[in-house]
Amino acid sequence: MDQLADQSSQPKRARNAERTKAAILEAGRAEFAERGFEGARVDAIAALAGANKRLLYHYFGNKEDLYRAVLLDAYQEIRRGERALSLDQYGPVEAMDRLVRFTFRHFLANPWFPRLLGTENIENARFLKTLPDIQALHSPLVGQITTIVDRGADAGTFRRDVDPVQLYISIAALGFFYVSNMATLSVIFARDLSGVAMLQEREAQAVQMVLDYLRTKPS
Repeated sequence: MDQLADQSSQPKRARNAERTKAAILEAGRAEFAERGFEGARVDAIAALAGANKRLLYHYFGNKEDLYRAVLLDAYQEIRRGERALSLDQYGPVEAMDRLVRFTFRHFLANPWFPRLLGTENIENARFLKTLPDIQALHSPLVGQITTIVDRGADAGTFRRDVDPVQLYISIAALGFFYVSNMATLSVIFARDLSGVAMLQEREAQAVQMVLDYLRTKPS
């Protein structure tokens, strides 16, 4: 009987462990994004997650390993969102439209993400360089963009001389810069860039800029 009871408690313990790890990752996102790697404190992350430091160290090792886990999880999240778009089912123009809008909205909905990337750039990508799966994680995205551009070129809609990596950097920049500089730009130009109308205008302009580039025939 005791053995049966112990077996029935295994799934519950597993679920609790997953919830605790997810809470620690979320708290780590907030702390690292707010204070950077050097300023972040494990005590603060554990308190925010509602977990003790012993569990944090048990699941993630040390502060450096937790930061790496947070960074990897952040990239995995945006890649999952891109895959969920199922862009192959759409024509090339609509597929690119959806990718640009998703990227813009992801940065907007997750302002911690640009701040986290800013932290890693301050660190000169020293932690990102140690993640063994990071390039494999991005390869499908490059392949997906290549496929969209090729389909558009075959249809006579897009130019063919497009570097998919450069294109994605441009797509990401259109959202990243706006979100990460929203506060200062709002002051400089005396406009509330967080307002719904401004956000809609910016998103539409980002889509138009990418599509106009893709439709421009090389000289």
